[in-house]
Amino acid sequence: MHETGNPGSAAEGVDASADPCGALLLKIQQGDELAFEQLYREQGSILLATALRVLRNRSLAEEVLQEIFTEVWVNCHSYRAQVGTGRAWLTTMCRRRAIDRVRAVQAQQNRDFTQGVKEAHVVEPDVQDTVLTQVEAARAQTALQTLPEEQATAIAMAYYQELSHSEIAQRLDVPLGTVKSRIRDGMRRLRAQLGGAG
Repeated sequence: MHETGNPGSAAEGVDASADPCGALLLKIQQGDELAFEQLYREQGSILLATALRVLRNRSLAEEVLQEIFTEVWVNCHSYRAQVGTGRAWLTTMCRRRAIDRVRAVQAQQNRDFTQGVKEAHVVEPDVQDTVLTQVEAARAQTALQTLPEEQATAIAMAYYQELSHSEIAQRLDVPLGTVKSRIRDGMRRLRAQLGGAG
């Protein structure tokens, strides 16, 4: 393409030394594939790091990066050199898409969590055998730490050590009925704290 050999005409009004991203974006607006490849090489790792800081998940950050460069190629005409630098345009797009992805993932997790607790409540009225498998482990662990020690201990032994109620009663040297009550009461508190109280 003739514009590759004449960057001044492709990036008119943009100082390539002061705003190399902007100059490349203006070339890409004219369909310059070499400029697109150069932009990806120079900015890809920076934008990936930006997305990773928001998402804290490399796989999701890489997906966002692909979306950004697809938008750069397809929708590059939305870049306006007089509004800001090319780097600022790319970074803003990256952060916006990463935040959108965080919100989408969080919304899906909330839907899954709510549905899981509902199913545990409907299918088994006594949810002690299912509630911890229906909630996110981190949230359950945090909630577990807020329970009275005797309830948290009994639940931890039942779900993390996979001991039977009889084995727990023997190890704690308490009646079987006491173990069952502690687990039942503790699970009720957990369900309430984790948003599933009905």
